[in-house]
Amino acid sequence: MQSQLKIGLFGTGLDTYWGQFDGLLDVLNIYQGRIRERIKKQHNITVVDEGMVDSPEKALSAASSFMREEVDLIFLYVATYSLSSTVLPIAQRLNCPIIVLNLQPVPAIDYNYINSMKDRGGMTGFWLAHCQACSVPEIGNVFNRANLRYDFVTGYLEDVDSWNEIDGWIEAARVRSVMKNNRLGVLGHYYCGMLDVYTDLTQQSSVFGTHIEIVEMCEVKKYRDTVSTEELVAKIDEFNRCFEITSECEEAEVVRAAKTSVALDKLIANHRLGSMAYYFEGSDDKSYEDIVTSVIAGHTLLTGKGIPIAGECEVKNVQAMKIMSEFGVGGSFSEFYAMDFNDDIVMLGHDGPAHFAIAQERVKLVPLAIYHGKPGKGLSIQMSVRHGAVTLLAVCENKNGIFFLVAQGESVSGPVLEIGNTNSRYHFSIGAKEFMNKWSKEGPSHHCAIGIGHIADKIEKLAFLLNIPVIRIC
Repeated sequence: MQSQLKIGLFGTGLDTYWGQFDGLLDVLNIYQGRIRERIKKQHNITVVDEGMVDSPEKALSAASSFMREEVDLIFLYVATYSLSSTVLPIAQRLNCPIIVLNLQPVPAIDYNYINSMKDRGGMTGFWLAHCQACSVPEIGNVFNRANLRYDFVTGYLEDVDSWNEIDGWIEAARVRSVMKNNRLGVLGHYYCGMLDVYTDLTQQSSVFGTHIEIVEMCEVKKYRDTVSTEELVAKIDEFNRCFEITSECEEAEVVRAAKTSVALDKLIANHRLGSMAYYFEGSDDKSYEDIVTSVIAGHTLLTGKGIPIAGECEVKNVQAMKIMSEFGVGGSFSEFYAMDFNDDIVMLGHDGPAHFAIAQERVKLVPLAIYHGKPGKGLSIQMSVRHGAVTLLAVCENKNGIFFLVAQGESVSGPVLEIGNTNSRYHFSIGAKEFMNKWSKEGPSHHCAIGIGHIADKIEKLAFLLNIPVIRIC
């Protein structure tokens, strides 16, 4: 998906200046070129650069080009003072937000140099190459009055903080593009009575652009019934590479899980799925129970490969998992397990698919005599999320629509439950009690996606691009 991302770039200036101040346009074009090349090199993406837009006519031409190229995000580089009439026509015609780059060439003007110049015209030209901030309030004024969506990055060309912001916008645009082109499978049905999990699939498609593909359990059975010996051996080898298969696991259970994993791979490939939510119980046909009680290992492998799978048919949460995965931080399927008031931590985990790539230690494959609240028995995953900074993300739905709920915390060491589930201990800056109250008060479902690192700022940027609210707890 990264290669498909297109970023638009244009500079703004005043065409009256070019005849007045020799060399000014050339130096401004050099600065814009540095921005273009830095973006291309850092992100390996297409940059549609419309050069210097210094008149309403050029603005219309640039807007047409951006629309034709279907750019995902626009960077407006304020090269020097410009009239807002050269900016507004572009912003009005585009179906994407504009990020205004208020970037001086250097942290501060060389006062001694400019004041030593003999020609006041030359002095003015030198200043105009540094007066990016002049147009910023004007742009904000006009965009506000036109009800347009935009944001600012303010700094200078070699400013690390500014480039972190720019990179964050590009990453958010890439994730938005992935979500827009993602195919999300729904296998089975909701866990009956789990009202918080139910969602509006049309709204999910409308907000994220995601295609929802309803897939059938009988297709999984068809693939599973025809697994070859070679496929089975290769899958068990993969299990051994990715998991620590504990001695408690019966060979028959490993084989059962491996056959299902092969079938799931084929289902994903056949429908070109980038994520999936599932739940199934079955009735009289035990062959289907045989499938649904042996999916956890295969779904964990898929999740670790960037195709997140959420149990209990939690569509909203697999959207969150996919977002975290595309930001490169994991995104493990989780729910609240317990609170430890002595250590001021909250414990989260789940008896289902996990993200094995962000585990603290080698992931264990263990047997469960019973899946709590679900039929049958089989293998499960036992792991903790890597210690250090983490971000929690929930895709939520209320009477007003879809929104993000996010929190930053730490995965910390300490005793965990060795019950054949994923579970980890999390500390939050506001304390366990306040975190639990604030998080729950926003009305998420009881699931969330957990990724490593602190990326709330990137999630906030993604929410801005999607034009949905985001609530940050801590």
